[in-house]
Amino acid sequence: MMEPLTDRLGRPMRDLRISVTDRCNFRCSYCMPKEVFGDDYAFLPKQELLTFEEIQRLTRLFVSMGVKKIRLTGGEPLLRKGLPELIKIIFSVEGVEDVGLTTNGLLLKKHGLALYDAGLRRLNISLDALDPELFGSLNGRGVSSENILEQIDYAKALGFEIKVNMVVQKNVNEAEILPMAAYFKEREITLRFIEFMDVGNDNNWSFEKVVTKHEILRKLESVYTLTAVDEDYFGEVAKRYRYEGSEAQVGFITSVSESFCSSCTRSRLSSDGKFYTCLFATEGFDIRKLLRGDWDDRQLLDAIGAVWSGRKDRYSDERTEESAKSRKKIGMSYIGG
Repeated sequence: MMEPLTDRLGRPMRDLRISVTDRCNFRCSYCMPKEVFGDDYAFLPKQELLTFEEIQRLTRLFVSMGVKKIRLTGGEPLLRKGLPELIKIIFSVEGVEDVGLTTNGLLLKKHGLALYDAGLRRLNISLDALDPELFGSLNGRGVSSENILEQIDYAKALGFEIKVNMVVQKNVNEAEILPMAAYFKEREITLRFIEFMDVGNDNNWSFEKVVTKHEILRKLESVYTLTAVDEDYFGEVAKRYRYEGSEAQVGFITSVSESFCSSCTRSRLSSDGKFYTCLFATEGFDIRKLLRGDWDDRQLLDAIGAVWSGRKDRYSDERTEESAKSRKKIGMSYIGG
């Protein structure tokens, strides 16, 4: 183990998000709008994706620099062939303490058991509405919320710890806040409300479309009594609350109204091997080129360390309406949410 890395603002690197594919079977407007990602959209060819062996090697190197938690993302990671095998490979790396997966949930009945048998225990599942028609419109594919709710029930029955992520947009799905809260409170599944963020440049973001934590919390407190929960670890993103008389919780991811740049410990690998130090990055560092250029571990560690130690990202602290429009940012489907 090396001495744990810190960046220029003193933030350690503790989390690594690995995008395993840039493809998705949904076309959510805030991530992959179908007007941009049409049927003829050119996704990455297979040979440009990081192989499982390359992911294993990079995981080992990142862990040696202080990473403890791995999260697999996409696109939709369940579209990556052989994903349960990759889960096993990552768990085989000494020092990995936690592995999670972010998914839209559509393929959980098909792959859930294999993922569980591979050792995966934590799922973050995206669901932006209970109303079937609204959800079908939001996902761009007409998939009913009832389909995803069945997949969630299936995954919970297998034994997965589940968190449900809801991106809230003003005048789009605000009316779903209380129904979603009631549904998942009853099932003691943590629901996390995510403020609409300006990730990428394809989702027509503006401050006017943001529903803040304060607004959502006010709606919830008109019905429920909520108590703030202390953070479990440095760098925890969600601000959590527990319902009175229940073990159920709600969380808030407040990138817009209450930024958490000062404690951000996340690093990211795109599916083609670019290293990013911020979700709102404009460019990444090409690690795949070095991997396939026969660089040894020491050279790779030095290169990765130089990127992180030079990191000074704090985009959410500095965001303005103008910067959100003018800054060219990497798309969420490419970098992983």
